[in-house]
Amino acid sequence: MARSSGVGVYLEHGPKRTFACALDWPGWCRVARGDDAALEMLAGYAARYARVATRAGLTLPSVRSAGDLRVVAHVDGTMTTDFGAPDVPLPSDAEPVSGAEAKRMAALLDAAWQELAAVAKRSPASLRKGPRGGGRDRDAMVEHVVNAERAYARKLDVRMTAQEWREGGVAEMRRRILDAVSRPSDGRPVGARGWPVRYMVRRTAWHALDHAWEMEDRST
Repeated sequence: MARSSGVGVYLEHGPKRTFACALDWPGWCRVARGDDAALEMLAGYAARYARVATRAGLTLPSVRSAGDLRVVAHVDGTMTTDFGAPDVPLPSDAEPVSGAEAKRMAALLDAAWQELAAVAKRSPASLRKGPRGGGRDRDAMVEHVVNAERAYARKLDVRMTAQEWREGGVAEMRRRILDAVSRPSDGRPVGARGWPVRYMVRRTAWHALDHAWEMEDRST
């Protein structure tokens, strides 16, 4: 369904579900059952992601359907992929990161956080429940995102003592993450259990936006 020219995306194939993720637009990732469905889902969220690009001072190319996307890579996923999170870095994620790319990634990650904050500000405290009565309410969802980011930050060797967390909290953690992300690097993971910076940014931005968009959908 995707064409040979257009926005470059890769597909992460889990046992039952597929993630479609835009390579140059971290956080723009959607999951569905099957490649075509995932690509259509990703295209369907282009207008929402365009707001994030605008916050970062960038312009998202026009994407009206999966035909405006271009599959450039495939990666085997895991059970986490099926659970609903992009879980596998690409081999190209470990390539060197230039100064310009680093600053662009940092801007888009910061924009994803801004989008989550803006959506949370206009959302009710109690969100519409799912068909089985499940789903976090607004404040619990924001707290969940922050707690996940504390774990993600360590994958980039960004750490805070208990005192530093008490004094600086989320703002200081995110400042340190952006400082680390915005520097050029060799792209490789920091430490044996670290993540490549591109994957760390993609996963962190995706998580913030996934819950921002869920919050939007459950506010009505």
